Order: sequence, then structure tokens, then C-alpha cells
Amino acid sequence: MPRVYTFRGKTGEQLKKLTTEQYLQMITSRQRRAVKRMGLEYKQLITKISEAEKEGSTKPIRTQIREAVILPAWIGKRFAVHTGKEYKDIIITEEMLGHRLGEFAHTTKRVQHSAPGIRATRGSKFLAVK
Repeated sequence: MPRVYTFRGKTGEQLKKLTTEQYLQMITSRQRRAVKRMGLEYKQLITKISEAEKEGSTKPIRTQIREAVILPAWIGKRFAVHTGKEYKDIIITEEMLGHRLGEFAHTTKRVQHSAPGIRATRGSKFLAVK
């Protein structure tokens, strides 16, 4: 049986039909406040999304607004979120609702250290340099 994801008792299709004001009543107060207080940048992002939707573009929507709260109208859309160095592609799913865009584009990579070199430890002083 396939797993059906619901957000506060509503499926993805029902969430897409909600207006922004109706969705704001369903999320936590911190997320609601973040959406309400977003200024010009957030509005520019929303217009960029609506323009891409009108064109029927399949290219990802490039943005540097990592603190944008994910809305239900964005489900299924592709975003390219800036990490400080490059853009990471993200496809929005129902599970991401209410989170921020930046949570899914990590800014740091995993550090993988190699073995210690010569003179890295006290015991290595007895090793030959060549």
C-alpha cells in the first residue's frame, strides 16, 4: 500500500487548492510570522515563480533567499538554492512544507581527513623523512 502524506489532515492536492491565508492558519506561529514579515525579496520570488508557471518552464527557479518558507503552491516545482558558492537543485515535495529552502541546500561539505602525515604525532619523529 503506497504511503499517502498528509499535512494537518490534508493531502497534497487539497493543500495546493488552499489560499496563502488559509495555509498560514495551519502552520506554526514562527513560520507564519516569517511569511508575513518577508519583504520585497519574498514578493519578487513569488512573482518569479508565477512567471515561470505561466511560461510552463521546466528550468529550476534560481534564488538566494534561503530563509523563504515553503508554500503549498510550490509543490512539484524545482528550485536552485544558492549555497554561497553554487546553486543546489531541489524539488519541492509535500514533506518540505513549512520548512525553509535553505534547510535542503547545505552550505558546508563533509570534511574527510586523511591519515596523519610525518611529524603529525610524537611517535613519527623516529621515522625517516625520505
